[in-house]
Amino acid sequence: MTTAAEKRWFAAVANTERCDLCRGFGPLQVAHRDFGKGMGLKTQPCETAALCTACHLELTDGTEYSRDQKRAFMDRAIVNAHLRMVRDGKLGVK
Repeated sequence: MTTAAEKRWFAAVANTERCDLCRGFGPLQVAHRDFGKGMGLKTQPCETAALCTACHLELTDGTEYSRDQKRAFMDRAIVNAHLRMVRDGKLGVK
């Protein structure tokens, strides 16, 4: 179940024109980290980034990179998403 706060977070993550990983344009999807969760459970909303379809597919089902490399790429995308939201005034420190 998604709460109103989670929906606001996902909207803020998705509110960009460029992929948080490759910086390319195109259809974007809010992508979750693929580890640190249980069966049928997603990670926390703050562990998401806006990824283009190509990056999302490569990180979930691709074979070009190792599992550890994919995790590092996703972590980089999440950091980029947070930095973007701070810069755009959508995320701040209380």
